[in-house]
Amino acid sequence: MLTYEDVTGCFLKAANNTALMTHPEYWINSRSLEREFAATCHAGSCEEAEHRSTCTFSFTWGALDTSLSLDGPAGVCDFFHEPEDDCPHLHTRDIPPLVVDLSYSLVLNGAGASISETALLSLVQLLKLHASENSSRANETRPGISMTLHENRLQPEVLTLQQRVELPIWHPDGMRSLHDDHHSHTERGTRHSRRAIDEEISARIP
Repeated sequence: MLTYEDVTGCFLKAANNTALMTHPEYWINSRSLEREFAATCHAGSCEEAEHRSTCTFSFTWGALDTSLSLDGPAGVCDFFHEPEDDCPHLHTRDIPPLVVDLSYSLVLNGAGASISETALLSLVQLLKLHASENSSRANETRPGISMTLHENRLQPEVLTLQQRVELPIWHPDGMRSLHDDHHSHTERGTRHSRRAIDEEISARIP
């Protein structure tokens, strides 16, 4: 069984092991009773954080997630209706994953003014490629550029990347079996991501 505390603890431990500074926040929605978590992490001291790259990790955990993590597909029946032998929920291994939102920002610290538009586009697409290759569970990856007005000219200030990652919270053979399933899909997903991004770059750059 996977819990809200397991997910938050795993993230904070991973950040600590890589010497990142973390700023976690915890909330409880008083109406839905959902538990929310968000943490911003960065390298270096907090005093210089605004000049450094950051990553924000956030997700929401509700009663349904607890039920699914505990009982798998049967938890859907328990949550929404009385269990029935012919219910399709009892004849599937697919359950909704936990959706995690990742938000990255790379501060250019004034270097954006010297980067050409073509080079900047290539940099953004390369960022998307590397992010997709290193996060095979991401079902959405969106790069972007934050602009600022400087001396009557727009210039790039921050490169951004938004990712939506789906984390499984149940497996019929136990959570340890997730590693084998994940490994078997990683190589195929990486090839697909690289091909799609190469096509996108070719379409945008003459």
